[in-house]
Amino acid sequence: MFFVLAGFMIMERVNQTSSVSEFILLGLSSRPEDQQPLFILFLTMYLVTITGNLLIILAIHSDPQLHTPMYFFLSFLSFTDICFTTTIVPRMLASFLSEKTISYAGCLTQMYFIYALANTDSCLLAVMAFDRYVAICDPFYYVTTMNHRRCVLLVALSCSLPHLHSLLHTLLLNRLTFCDSNVIHHFFCDIKPLLKLSCSPIFVNEIVIMSECSVVLVTPFLCITFSYIQILITVLRIPSAAGKRKAFSTCGSHLTAVTLFYGSMAFVLFV
Repeated sequence: MFFVLAGFMIMERVNQTSSVSEFILLGLSSRPEDQQPLFILFLTMYLVTITGNLLIILAIHSDPQLHTPMYFFLSFLSFTDICFTTTIVPRMLASFLSEKTISYAGCLTQMYFIYALANTDSCLLAVMAFDRYVAICDPFYYVTTMNHRRCVLLVALSCSLPHLHSLLHTLLLNRLTFCDSNVIHHFFCDIKPLLKLSCSPIFVNEIVIMSECSVVLVTPFLCITFSYIQILITVLRIPSAAGKRKAFSTCGSHLTAVTLFYGSMAFVLFV
């Protein structure tokens, strides 16, 4: 009910106060000769991503041996990746086919789901790091600590908190008035490009971004870092080289996912 009311507030804002009814996403390139190669490239990457994540989900649910907390979290991470990619790429593909406009409500909706799903990914990676920490540093209590009820609770928190965070930014952005340029120099609707187009004071938005947004982004990363520091200390105490390799091998795929996620985020934010 809360999210439905928020949607009505956005639509009411569109009809009453904002003189901009749509935005123009410039995309990755304005050169006509680049549009078809980029369309083929990103369509291929999108299909590979969707197919790969679907296969991971099907493999986990079809094999009883994979019904463990780590793979339980991995299946939700794959599902979130599918949703996150679908929030961005289809709209990007449409822009390659000359459909560069997006409605005001559509832009805020896209921004909401991008931030909600990206932060859900981050929280799930932190939960998976905690799972590896318990498995390696406290193996005798792993079964009782990571029971099914607790795993479901961790997933629920990883999904609900980012949605509340994203809703806050969406509602704060929705209170602004856009009355000048409607051109967004990006390939999706993001907070900072939208704030540049506002002709209303954005002080509150900037304060929230610097404070609350920093906490939401940094906290999962600190949890991952702390977990792996403890894992490293524990592994170094294992006397045999084979035992060390076995312990590290259980973290390899997760570390790869963490590197790709935060590397991609850094690229989008700073490049």
